[in-house]
Amino acid sequence: MNSENFRQPLNVEQNFSPRFADRDLPLSTLQTFVTTPLDRLLTPQNTTDAQTDVLTLFHRVAGRVPAYQAFLKAQGITPTDIQTFDQFQQLPLTTKANYIQQYPLPQLCRDGQLAGCDMVAVSSGSTGQPSFWARSLADEFSVATRFEQIFYDSFRADQRRTLAIICFALGTWVGGMYTANCCRHLAAKGYPITVVTPGNNKAEIFRVVQTLAPLFEQTVLLGYPPFLKDVIDSGITQEIDWQAHQVKLVMAGEVFSEEWRSLVGERLGSTDFCFDFASLYGTADAGVLGNETPLTICIRRWLSSHPDIARTLFGESRLPTLVQYDPSSRFFEVQDGSLLFSGDNGVPLVRYHIADQGGILPYETLLSFLQKQGFDPQAELQRDSFREAPKGFAAKSPLDRGIRPLPFVYVFGRSHFTVSYFGANIYPENVAVGLEQVPICNWVTGKFVMQVVEGADQNKALSIVVELAPDVEESNEKRSAIADSIRQHLRRLNSEFAHYVPDADQIPQIQLRAMGDPEYFPVGVKHRYTRSSSG
Repeated sequence: MNSENFRQPLNVEQNFSPRFADRDLPLSTLQTFVTTPLDRLLTPQNTTDAQTDVLTLFHRVAGRVPAYQAFLKAQGITPTDIQTFDQFQQLPLTTKANYIQQYPLPQLCRDGQLAGCDMVAVSSGSTGQPSFWARSLADEFSVATRFEQIFYDSFRADQRRTLAIICFALGTWVGGMYTANCCRHLAAKGYPITVVTPGNNKAEIFRVVQTLAPLFEQTVLLGYPPFLKDVIDSGITQEIDWQAHQVKLVMAGEVFSEEWRSLVGERLGSTDFCFDFASLYGTADAGVLGNETPLTICIRRWLSSHPDIARTLFGESRLPTLVQYDPSSRFFEVQDGSLLFSGDNGVPLVRYHIADQGGILPYETLLSFLQKQGFDPQAELQRDSFREAPKGFAAKSPLDRGIRPLPFVYVFGRSHFTVSYFGANIYPENVAVGLEQVPICNWVTGKFVMQVVEGADQNKALSIVVELAPDVEESNEKRSAIADSIRQHLRRLNSEFAHYVPDADQIPQIQLRAMGDPEYFPVGVKHRYTRSSSG
């Protein structure tokens, strides 16, 4: 495919309109997406323009969304009084608890009309009560641009016949259907991409790979990191030659280490980790908010080998996910170490707090910081671009893809509240129910600590450390009973756990500790039910 012809708009002359524009005309937004080259969709904004756009979004939502009108009225806020970005930053935060759960779903949509949306996704709540997220076809195109950035900049899918295998769980959950739709939008734009949707059924994935992958120049697996690793490892035992299929990975839902990326890349026969992987930062609330790029991967891999510098940069000893984002599509702020975002969706969100810890870094700020530390990621990517290309593939020219001057956002996740396991958010309330069953409730205090741990082979497992009641001794029988009860009630209460996590990985690893154990249950200290994998 000739990339110059590929990038020419179709026969209609279009003026690019901001992604905060009105979403009521899906055919118009489809036409804009299909006929607008990626370079124009990702034209960097200056700070003033981004702030103007988010103010415009606020006034549109305040004028058309009944729930937000009621929310502002209850706070004593008159929308016409909000005329500057400083005033915008004083607006109250919206959350799932104080906003989404307080109003009927239609009232959260534009003009109070659920009919304006054509699809609903479901996410599990902390007590198993689902949240419903309405969206329209028009809402998907800003997210499809994130996929286009990956498929174009990282995978060169405009030049290579590409098989996209959707390995996210299918159904009402947001990951699978959203991803499949966005990949098909790329095909509609002219990319030689063919989409197949086995979901998280390993047998079907292997059948698809063995039958279809030889017909394409490259294969992209899209799914949760631990599940994709399981697919790759199991495929090796079935003598699947992953390297022959030039496999790339698109992932979401998990923070993983660069050691994990290296291990998986080696098993795939990857020749360039910066261009063969991409992780998405997304939520059921608003789709994809940002994505890894070759530049962010290059930076993160260097920081992983320089932990002191990473700690100076991020203020934590753990390494966050690092992505770039488009402020004209999703506008980020930081308050008290937590991320807020505003964006137009089927349910438009303004200053929405999702309890993700993290921060934002302007493009020049991060690159300047790294250069002062003696590292130039652009030069590093340029060296990578001269590596020998896979047989039959055109060599990359230096710096022609993968470097865009977009701001960065880093995300630690919600480690104080949940753990993410195979993309499923696991909440303390879900686990507590399993400990409250007879006779288990007679053995334990009800305190526990859950975390996702990695074994020697980088495989992840759900670990739960449980505090024993006084004078109760541990035993294998107790550990087995507790594991079975927690699994049973997680499956019952948390639909994401039941459908995202493979059956073989649903049994948690149980440790039993004496009451007051100083490592996990110190006396006189406020208890935390979760712990990051780094401790």
